[in-house]
Amino acid sequence: MQDQLQKQRTFALIGHGGTGKTSVAEMLLFTAGSISRLGKIEDGTTTLDYEPEETKRRGSIQPSFAQFSWKKNLNFLIDTPGDNNFIGDLPYLLQGADNAVLVIDAIDGVKPLTKKIWSEVVRAELPAMVFINKMDRERADFQMAYQSLADILGIKPVLLYLPIGSEADFRGVVDVLNEKAYAFGENGALSPTDIPADMADDVTLAREIAVENIAESSEELMEKYLEEGSLTAEELTAGLRAGVLSRILVPVCVGAALENKGGALLLDAIQSCMASPLDHKPWLDAEGNERPSDPDAPLAAFVFKTIADPFAGQLSVMRVLSGVLSPDAAVLNAAKDEKEKIGQGLFLEGKKQTPCKQDLGPGAIVAVAKLKNTSTGDTLCAEKSPFALALPKLSPAIISYALAAEEKGEEDKVFAAVQKLLEEDINLHLERNEETGDMLLSGMGQLHIELSVEKARRRYKTNILLKTPKIPYRETIKGKAQVQGRHKKQSGGRGQFGDCWIRMEPNPRGAGYEFLDEIVGGSIPRNYIPAVDKGIQEAAVRGFLAGYPMVDFKVALYDGSYHTVDSSEMAFKIAGSLAFKKAVEQCNPTLLEPIMLASVFIPDEFMGDVIGDLSSRRGRVLGSDSVGGVTEVKAHVPMAEMMKYAPDLRSMTGGQGTFTMEFAHYEECPPNVAEQVIADSGKAED
Repeated sequence: MQDQLQKQRTFALIGHGGTGKTSVAEMLLFTAGSISRLGKIEDGTTTLDYEPEETKRRGSIQPSFAQFSWKKNLNFLIDTPGDNNFIGDLPYLLQGADNAVLVIDAIDGVKPLTKKIWSEVVRAELPAMVFINKMDRERADFQMAYQSLADILGIKPVLLYLPIGSEADFRGVVDVLNEKAYAFGENGALSPTDIPADMADDVTLAREIAVENIAESSEELMEKYLEEGSLTAEELTAGLRAGVLSRILVPVCVGAALENKGGALLLDAIQSCMASPLDHKPWLDAEGNERPSDPDAPLAAFVFKTIADPFAGQLSVMRVLSGVLSPDAAVLNAAKDEKEKIGQGLFLEGKKQTPCKQDLGPGAIVAVAKLKNTSTGDTLCAEKSPFALALPKLSPAIISYALAAEEKGEEDKVFAAVQKLLEEDINLHLERNEETGDMLLSGMGQLHIELSVEKARRRYKTNILLKTPKIPYRETIKGKAQVQGRHKKQSGGRGQFGDCWIRMEPNPRGAGYEFLDEIVGGSIPRNYIPAVDKGIQEAAVRGFLAGYPMVDFKVALYDGSYHTVDSSEMAFKIAGSLAFKKAVEQCNPTLLEPIMLASVFIPDEFMGDVIGDLSSRRGRVLGSDSVGGVTEVKAHVPMAEMMKYAPDLRSMTGGQGTFTMEFAHYEECPPNVAEQVIADSGKAED
């Protein structure tokens, strides 16, 4: 098995949306003979985009998987989405791969989102290579795209193939290291040809740079290169692979996936340059304990994706980390300390499933149906050698919508349908806001939420409405007051009596509520004092101005009176509530709004527009930082102004802008905003 694993490759296709990753995957599967027809995204006929929502929008919304052989060597492929709405689980997907193939296009080169995706590859410490796609399209500019790799991503590219022609005239490539040219024939077939005379100097320069970069990755090679001025083909191949495995070098290939140009060359480069499962660094658990990527080690398999299949039920897609996974194996779910029985594994090729009857070593990706207690992020391992992989950090959800049933009485059906989506999408979060009563679905963007709800409607036949969630405003006070809260009720028999004097004043922002017991001399018995506190707290939750919780105030209970027969905890609780309302009325109450810290990533040319837009949203820009043509703008912006920011940013930047958002603090609302919120709350009550 060691020899087989040495030649095995497991890789993820990554890159921002629209670069043609799925078309590249289609080209590789067709070139390898795994599929007999080259599908097209525009026609909805690709192997890996098979969900109705994907064919409708002509883009991936979830990862897909394929297994194929190239020159008798096993390959496992993960096709990852590139839209910012659907890349939240990329850290988990990269745990399933030994390598990353970054796809950029020759029209736009590296975009801001590419930088974000590349940072995940760096964090995962994966060897990588680049495929520059769409050389056949209008405005294709190879030099711009190639240069953006170093300028924006800061990588050291090693050009393996130089394109011959571009746009409609893209007709071949030059193998830079071997100084050979190939022309594309019908359906992308390669045939040897002469290097065009006008490219001779470019090829010579490209080779010199590539050889120097390879030599610099190894002291031994550098010494020989300086002494002899050249390296052999074997030394270049070995040096390139060593540089890639140490993540110093990044090989670059070119092609046009839709025309099936460059697939064989890319597959050869993956085979010769990229890491095998045996090259993977040891896996770590949360305590830092190591598990080597070795078939002779105890079994461990990481579940990095869950798929809801209409026929097989829940599919747990896992990557074998160590040891050997056999059909019908008894394993331990180390994360939940539960035993599981693995039935027959399934190789995936889009929605096609092929039973897997052989033992699988490290690097293999396989799906297993109907595991009882296993979910995404769990590690299955040998019962006598527990191991749970340390989980990578995921990005926080950036937008929430309130869910409601179209028809009354179907709330439980809506909740159950969305709950099933959570099992396969770890970036969706569902919770009930106790304050507003909303059922909130949170995700990575508006499109993420909308398509998830669309999927729930289609699969589970439930009618779900999406609403903008209520903003969690708060109320507070700016003044001081001393008041009496007195509750007296006599209705035959035992009455009710509670009397308290309180002093109310503001607390610093964020300090919350504080209750001070200043009773002396027993004017209120000890056992009734907590009731006053409770009455104030319950009244504070209901607010005063617009029904939002009152925060950041201090109450001192300093006097009162009681009746030996009629006083009770309930009476003093009501007295505390009355005192609170009377005091707030005199303390200049005001409304607070939540302020978010927004980090917006955009190409430099959009900085002025984005800053102007944030200012129009009552935002306060904190600063900006530009690196490699990408600007990060940080700003404090009211949450109310950011609820529909995602589509606005997409429109403003032509889909190139991304942002993250997290709660920062509360600030006092401007009078005009507060008046509108208070007026709206009155309408809601009516």
